[in-house]
Amino acid sequence: MKLFVIKFLISVGVLCAALVAGIGYYGYSAYTTPALNAVEKIVMLPKGTGSQAIAERLKAAQVISDPYVFVVAAKILPPSATLKAGEYQFPPHVRMADVLAKLKSGDIYKRQFTIPEGLTSFEILEKLRHVPDLVMGDAVPPAEGSVLPDTYQYTGGDTAAAKLDQMQAALRDVMAKEWPNRNPDLPFTTENEALTLASIVEKETGVASERARIAGVFINRLRKGMPLQSDPTVIYALTNGQPQNDGQGPLGRRLLSKDLETDSPYNTYLHPGLPPAPIANAGKDAVRAVLHPEAHDFLYFVADGTGGHVFARTLAEHNQNVANWRLTRNVQERVQENVQEKETLSSGKD
Repeated sequence: MKLFVIKFLISVGVLCAALVAGIGYYGYSAYTTPALNAVEKIVMLPKGTGSQAIAERLKAAQVISDPYVFVVAAKILPPSATLKAGEYQFPPHVRMADVLAKLKSGDIYKRQFTIPEGLTSFEILEKLRHVPDLVMGDAVPPAEGSVLPDTYQYTGGDTAAAKLDQMQAALRDVMAKEWPNRNPDLPFTTENEALTLASIVEKETGVASERARIAGVFINRLRKGMPLQSDPTVIYALTNGQPQNDGQGPLGRRLLSKDLETDSPYNTYLHPGLPPAPIANAGKDAVRAVLHPEAHDFLYFVADGTGGHVFARTLAEHNQNVANWRLTRNVQERVQENVQEKETLSSGKD
């Protein structure tokens, strides 16, 4: 009898050992074998989701093969970190071991979009419409000049309204830092005026090194009571910040002399001083440029044909620079016409 009990216990022990070994092998296999996902998967794990619910989401996405193995591995295997919420990106045939490591380290999928400097609020909202998985909802263009152009991270399912709120908060943070440190005796007294001038500077030049110099020109004009005579303000008066063109410039044509007679408070040819509000959304560098403008005695500037500008102290100098620019522009247009003509002839050959 005793021998039978001993044999029975040995048999049970062997079976248990085999079962444990089998379970261990199965768990190890599930933990290390590539998953079934043949394509990249993006999985959202909301805050407050428990480990079992996380495992079920991952299983549904074919990122893991067995939710129970995943839950056990998450609890007993190092590091002893909690699974972090967020949006995660998994490559094809990812291993459970790598999935678990990603969730414990919080290596979330970083989506981002960039808002360039100088866009109007209408243009910013249009740009957000093309951001993948950003929910537009009932978002409307924010107040002109109220958001900070920059690169922003987001998660799929975020709303455009929430991101616009974030961009407006970012600009408020910049102004809270920069406004108290502005140069003394500037010819404006409010943050709105600073942002208005910054938006004009932003639209006048795409050359970073010119911002402070162009800001200095407008500062000199404001101090002398001279009209700013900024073309971008006239364009804004004509378009209200809504391009009319499919990418061919805000007007879809060259600004004409008759446009300068447009009756609008934004027309800085007709009205001295600053417009009532910004004409675009200025970046940090443009804001700093108007709060710390370059000190000089220039009153005029015009394009130089290379993307930058040439500056003048007197109207006579400026008129000569304008004549030079028109000559350069005419040459550039003729060259472009010749190139287009050659391309047309070339495309017509058999």
